[in-house]
Amino acid sequence: MTGIGYDVHPLVTNRALVLGGVTIPHSHGLGGHSDADVLCHAIADAVLGALGEPDIGHFFPPDDPACKDMSSLRILEKCRKLAAAAGCEISNVDSTLIAEAPKIQPYRDAMRWNIGKALGIEPARVGIKATTNELMGFVGRKEGIAALAVAQVDFKCPF
Repeated sequence: MTGIGYDVHPLVTNRALVLGGVTIPHSHGLGGHSDADVLCHAIADAVLGALGEPDIGHFFPPDDPACKDMSSLRILEKCRKLAAAAGCEISNVDSTLIAEAPKIQPYRDAMRWNIGKALGIEPARVGIKATTNELMGFVGRKEGIAALAVAQVDFKCPF
């Protein structure tokens, strides 16, 4: 089963930038109720979609005080548990961050490790790419960061 996910958050001042569970030095962070990790949110929605579940807002409502500033890696851990409860395992995820800055490559391996650990898969099965929006739209104006993801979830073989 395959699912897709998309998320976007605005860039704001006085907030840490967290992507893939990694805090990245940058002049702005992402605004949102949790840590606003747009990469983890897109991946979570892809996994939930593959499972036929509602989106992350169903499980982690943006007005729930318990979700305030929480690590989005916890959302991915919940996705892993939902997959296991359905008799499935997450096979792989692939994602693309869309941002004019910062450069993602120096943090890519740490992101893959964090996401793989949270989902219960090898980091080698976590694809993370990055691109710009060629200075067009809200991403091009450096007003926000977007992410796309796809996830493959398979039924566990009983033998």
